[in-house]
Amino acid sequence: MPHRQPPPSRSVAVGTNPERTRSHNRRVVLETVRQHGQLGRSDIAVLTRLTAQAVSNIVAELVSEGFLTELGRRRTARGQPPVEFAVNPDGGMTAGMEIAADHVTTVLVDLVGQVRSQRIVPLADPTVTGVQRLAAAELAEAQRVAGPPLRLLGCGVVMPGPFEIEGMSSVGMSPLPGWAGQDAAQLLSAALNAPVVIENDATAAAVGEHLHGLGRNLRHFCQIYFGAGLGLGVIVGGQPYRGAFGNAGEIGHIPVVSDGRACACGGRGCLERYASVHALVETLQEAGIGEAGPDDIVRLHRDANPVLERWIAEAAALLAPVVAMLENLFDPETIILGGEMPDEVVDAMIAAMSPLPISVANRAARQIPRVQRGATGRLTAALGAAALPLLDTMTPKLDRISLVAESETA
Repeated sequence: MPHRQPPPSRSVAVGTNPERTRSHNRRVVLETVRQHGQLGRSDIAVLTRLTAQAVSNIVAELVSEGFLTELGRRRTARGQPPVEFAVNPDGGMTAGMEIAADHVTTVLVDLVGQVRSQRIVPLADPTVTGVQRLAAAELAEAQRVAGPPLRLLGCGVVMPGPFEIEGMSSVGMSPLPGWAGQDAAQLLSAALNAPVVIENDATAAAVGEHLHGLGRNLRHFCQIYFGAGLGLGVIVGGQPYRGAFGNAGEIGHIPVVSDGRACACGGRGCLERYASVHALVETLQEAGIGEAGPDDIVRLHRDANPVLERWIAEAAALLAPVVAMLENLFDPETIILGGEMPDEVVDAMIAAMSPLPISVANRAARQIPRVQRGATGRLTAALGAAALPLLDTMTPKLDRISLVAESETA
């Protein structure tokens, strides 16, 4: 029976056969099965370009460790049907935690991306001790609600930041007091009794979209994230690009209006002062609209409120050239918008950007829209945070491996 081939639009990770890359090959096999849902050993070998023996050994290991589960034999017209495997949803969980200035969001996600538990509680004490105490309590409660205990593979945490940027008084509208200069990963790892990965919200959101949303079958895309301010997550070759110091993507602090509104960063006219949830709420309040929560904003949009409609047009006009700039810089497959901004408003902003400025993304044969709304909803940051430990467990580090392979075979 012929092997099934991947759909044309799906990016496939490729393994390497030398033993020195065994860890990479395990990730390749796990990611390939995750992408396709269920596969037999021979399908995996064809898709990953690994030998049948290598695939057989790796699959056996992943089954014994609980990451893969055996589904039984596939029905075929003739011959011995192959045994198929899938990612085991009960093989473990990861926690994602968004620590904002006034609330903490916690989600527990299994290996197939299903949310087993989610909680949002107010944060009354944003100090180091207060956050540690609340984070530990929330993780314990989320695990209790999730049902039968599964092994915790790690915890991803999103926090306002970055900190320690010379010349910037703060970045974002509501940085956490007392955390500058602290080793947040170490402090939270001790509180949660689990490995912790710290990430900015935009990068975490891009990781979440890559594993569970629109970026699932993409290798290169950008995500404009509406959080406390406005950030950018960049996925290059299937991996998040963080920059030399983890602060890549601070597009919210690109000056777009000469001598414009004062920004929390210390500058003036920054993009997030005009095109962010905070900027929208501020605009509505200045117009005498005091209630401006997410549901209120959706209602205003459905009622074609002129203040909101005017803000959408102005924000879109500022965002459109930034989209073209990102396309020229990164040549992504698409740019995704998402986060705390209500979906209906994001859709309206995307529509208002049309026609987008000319960039390298203008191609006659283009099949993917230049700009799209994300699929992971308003929990994007927490879901992305939960995806960070999965990225280390399941996603191949292709760029690093290929460079090693090339240098060792040259």
